[in-house]
Amino acid sequence: MTRAERTRRYRLGRWAEDICAWHLRARGYRVLARRFRVPVGEIDIVARRGGVLAFIEVKARRDHRLAVESLTPHQRRRIRRAAMAFTSARPGLAELDQRFDVMAVTPWALPDHIIDAWRD
Repeated sequence: MTRAERTRRYRLGRWAEDICAWHLRARGYRVLARRFRVPVGEIDIVARRGGVLAFIEVKARRDHRLAVESLTPHQRRRIRRAAMAFTSARPGLAELDQRFDVMAVTPWALPDHIIDAWRD
């Protein structure tokens, strides 16, 4: 992959995360963190609405099905470990109900928020 291709993909990812954060805020979520990174993993968006803490993976693809299916078991494990690190650093949030969501971003459509996309 060329440097230009990496830059293009990075910008697309940032744009998709921006759109998703906006979409979540419009639906009553409070975005607590974006691009939360620890050595064991990364979470694109951490958001809260009421008593629910959502760890959200953003996938931008040309096709909705490809976006949803692109989350691998390895990525799920890394997101789970990052979520554990996030809540252990914020004990007040650890008591909230937690779930793992996916937001699929495709051209010319609002993000598709798949609530409780998987459980470990």
